[in-house]
Amino acid sequence: MYPEPRIDAFVSTNFVPVRLHVKKHPEAMERFGVQWTPTILILDSDGKERDRIEGFLPADDFLAELQLGLAHVQFASKNFADAERLFRDVVERAPNPEAAAQAMYWAGVSRYKESNDGSALKATAQAFKQRYSDTTWAKKASIWG
Repeated sequence: MYPEPRIDAFVSTNFVPVRLHVKKHPEAMERFGVQWTPTILILDSDGKERDRIEGFLPADDFLAELQLGLAHVQFASKNFADAERLFRDVVERAPNPEAAAQAMYWAGVSRYKESNDGSALKATAQAFKQRYSDTTWAKKASIWG
């Protein structure tokens, strides 16, 4: 489905890919509020949107965004430990600092939700002082520190 083998393998392993042509399926475009192509929607098993990727991205950035989407599905399903693991993988591998910063934020939230230990949020705020300090995600986490 995707010319990049890593992306094709990731999608095939983790998702049920469905491709819809915007002109042949306008009802789906309207249902999901698709305004531009390509738009990649990551839905949970109930069909609820959990993440969205709009426009073209280089392969490494696109793979990081797909991983973020999968982590958001796990988070919404209350699989917080799995979500944290997936988010932390994005932090370590994403070439895009904004994707990595988002993942670091949600990894901290996932750990907090799993443990109910506020120190997870404080540690995340502290980590933002070392990495990605100039991102919107660092500003969002600053209240925790």
